[in-house]
Amino acid sequence: MPLTELELYLQGEGSQLKLAAVIASSLQPGSVIFLEGDLGTGKTTLVRGILQGLGYEGNVKSPTYTLVEPYQVSSYDLYHFDLYRLGEPDELEYAGGRDYFDGQAINLIEWPEKAEGYLPEPDLLFELHYESRNGNDGRRCKLKAFSEKGAPVIQAVSQVLSDYLD
Repeated sequence: MPLTELELYLQGEGSQLKLAAVIASSLQPGSVIFLEGDLGTGKTTLVRGILQGLGYEGNVKSPTYTLVEPYQVSSYDLYHFDLYRLGEPDELEYAGGRDYFDGQAINLIEWPEKAEGYLPEPDLLFELHYESRNGNDGRRCKLKAFSEKGAPVIQAVSQVLSDYLD
């Protein structure tokens, strides 16, 4: 039975970027990834690391005000959503949100709960939470796969980052 969820402890931006690079190496076209966590826990840092892991060299900014930032990287279209400012879930529909989920693009979605009922089911869910250990601030990261596209990512993370597993 394939591993479908795991927990990691990440200390510092470097460990988040290392996680993101492993994720990037395992992503498949059409993947939908939800990123959940409080403000400042590193959701956009993970997106930046995934993009860099796919070979993107430009700046990565949070689409807090634009709702979505498109990227063309490698042979992928990748869309980074930040839904924090949605007032109502149907605002994503009115903004043409469904057009991005074509089965080929990779979609990374921060604050997916803000558009509940208007998003496809995720292949992966990442939850980031603040956690201190021995006086050092870090992040607890829970990863959960919901599909055959998500499971290989969990497997790769568990093999490559075994030192970070809780």
